[in-house]
Amino acid sequence: MSSSTGSQSGAGEGAAAGGGPDLVLVNGRVLAGSHVGVSVLDRGLHYGDGLFETIASRGGRARFLSLHLERLAAGCQRLKIALGDLATVRSEIESAIAGTQAALVKLMVTRGEGRARGYGFSGAEAATRLLFRYAWPGASSQLPVEGARVRIANLRLGENPALAGMKHLNRLEQVLARAEVSSADADELLLFSSSGRLACATMSNVFLVEKGRLKTPRLDLCGVSGVMRRVVLREATRAGIAAEEAILSASQLERASEVFVTNARIGIWPVCRIGDRALTPGEITRRLQALIAPMLDNPVDA
Repeated sequence: MSSSTGSQSGAGEGAAAGGGPDLVLVNGRVLAGSHVGVSVLDRGLHYGDGLFETIASRGGRARFLSLHLERLAAGCQRLKIALGDLATVRSEIESAIAGTQAALVKLMVTRGEGRARGYGFSGAEAATRLLFRYAWPGASSQLPVEGARVRIANLRLGENPALAGMKHLNRLEQVLARAEVSSADADELLLFSSSGRLACATMSNVFLVEKGRLKTPRLDLCGVSGVMRRVVLREATRAGIAAEEAILSASQLERASEVFVTNARIGIWPVCRIGDRALTPGEITRRLQALIAPMLDNPVDA
């Protein structure tokens, strides 16, 4: 297997991902032996009032950085957070990963320090940027090859169109879902919404193949619109693979001939087991893995 297999391995949000960050920036300033810090009045701490991006890099280059920044800016606009100059954010990310062979960057943007008690905001708050750089997680490289073991979580995601699609800081649903099963017993957990629609997984988006057609859940009620999800839909269309966003049920998941999960770090993980049901990574999954692998090992910006 080529080096692209290794690039898709490792633990992620919600799974054991190794040690802490080796670099932390607060509004562009290094948090190390200085007085740089985050206010105890920050609205991200009090209300989860903010967004985040998890960005993978290889050879000192970030994967799909423009797409991450586009999503971040759109989310800030929806939440009315004054992000500021996007070029500054890009520069901080690129500087943080320069000279690294493989790293993960978690970028958090909060509304900033609260000016008054209560949920309301004035609009004059100054956003807080937190950048965390982590070494690449060292976990099994077999998931992209043999497939991931997944289970269906008991927890159901709440439906709220006002927040649907955004990677906001409120991740307690994912925390509780991931706690249902240990990482030793399942690599990922699939999540349905409160009305019974397939939505996503705890740290990834989900795709299935039904009668030769690639489908992924619509995210108009809940779930995160992942960067890799967007890339997979784009590359599938370019390759002539019929693909669509759809309302998907438990019965469609059960009938699917192929299932895989995605995020911007892991790329594509075929699913080899859902509970007690065994699956074989199929032709469409393998074709998409082959198309996307070069973009992961030699990162492209868009």
